[in-house]
Amino acid sequence: MSGPAGTGGISLRRAHVRYGPLEALHGVTLHAPASGVTVLLGRNGSGRTSVLRALAGTVPLARGAVVWDGADVTRLPAYERARRGLCLVPDRGAVFGSLTVRENLELAAGGDRFEAALDGYPQLAALLPRRAGTLSGGERRMLALSRALLARARVVLVDEPAQGMSPAVASRTYELLAGLDAAVLLAEQRLPPPLRTGTAFVYELRRGAVAFSGEATERRG
Repeated sequence: MSGPAGTGGISLRRAHVRYGPLEALHGVTLHAPASGVTVLLGRNGSGRTSVLRALAGTVPLARGAVVWDGADVTRLPAYERARRGLCLVPDRGAVFGSLTVRENLELAAGGDRFEAALDGYPQLAALLPRRAGTLSGGERRMLALSRALLARARVVLVDEPAQGMSPAVASRTYELLAGLDAAVLLAEQRLPPPLRTGTAFVYELRRGAVAFSGEATERRG
């Protein structure tokens, strides 16, 4: 299967990414529709993070294209993609450690109120005065994902969203991400239990190429 059809959402088309002499992606084609969750599976080194970076514009394509809502944005710089509504939440370095939780949320909200993040993650309320660098891994992940909740983004790219979280908070996280009115692409090492029986479309990468594409319920293992 090639993935959900339609011009809405964001796609890689025959994308190649190189880091010096090494090619990380070998002609990857995938699509995240304008609304709903798409999962990108793969072990470390499979190319998952390179896919997110290519879509976000933080690494260039050696060949291929990035298409967003039917328009070729391959040459559009990362800051312009962010300005147009793309939110990338990397697996690390996604919060400002020297700032407090409140200051991080205020920056993410862009001058608007940040209560939506506290509605999503009530645990953050007690942490507002704390510097983000002193938080646990799971707490930092909640704070980082609050960017996606506050940004009103049209495309949300998240590398290992539930890293360091308890099962209950992880389940809440997938519920929040599935509720966004956006193209949501999640990079994971394994298919999360909350998404195994749903309608999420799955791509699996192996050594920089797509080895499987189909609905979560079609995948075995």
